[in-house]
Amino acid sequence: MRPSTLKDLALVLSLVAILPIASTAKVTHQDPQKTRAEYIARIEQQTAAIPSAAPPGSLWVADGALTNLATDYKASRLNDLVTIQVVQQTTAQATGDVNGGRDFNTSSGITGLAGQLKTAGVSNLLTAQSSTKLKGTGSTDASSTMQTSLTGRVIAVLNNGNLVVEAERQVTINSQKEILIVRGVLRPGDISASNAALSTSLSNLELELRGKGVISDFTRPPNPILRALLWIIGF
Repeated sequence: MRPSTLKDLALVLSLVAILPIASTAKVTHQDPQKTRAEYIARIEQQTAAIPSAAPPGSLWVADGALTNLATDYKASRLNDLVTIQVVQQTTAQATGDVNGGRDFNTSSGITGLAGQLKTAGVSNLLTAQSSTKLKGTGSTDASSTMQTSLTGRVIAVLNNGNLVVEAERQVTINSQKEILIVRGVLRPGDISASNAALSTSLSNLELELRGKGVISDFTRPPNPILRALLWIIGF
């Protein structure tokens, strides 16, 4: 490869390597009032409206907060808050051992023909032996653990009384954003006196954890152009 071509490739590589750093180094400062307004608008959009069950001209609301004084503070209605304790642990292990063997021996020949004829030269026409052995061993292990606690809300109440809950948490530290989303179906009886429920009690559980920022940018695989340049240069 010519020196000029190597210089061009080195220049392109340096530009490709600098671009992500330049993009992440840019910090934007938002107006706090605008940030609060956007947050409130997003929460109001996500919060479902509760239909009014009061007949026209009546002050009675069937599902009001004080209609049933015997109820506790646990979540039971739309938009109620509930704490979800994520205690997910998955462990899988499998092992296998296979042993097999097979031996085969055979011998054939002619010791006599037509009475008195000698057949000493063809006494062993065929002698065959074979042996087959098989032994295999395999194992696989997988384990994942996640523990955290976050507060979500009731986004729907099913016909059988079960609650559909959803919780979302966003944490931003040094230009790195981590988003955790938990969804599932929860029985009201699985909510403890402290208005908390374990993630193991949720049916149709959906647990998502994703990140975006400087750490994700530098740990993800390089783009196809950079991989092609690295393959051409040979590093």
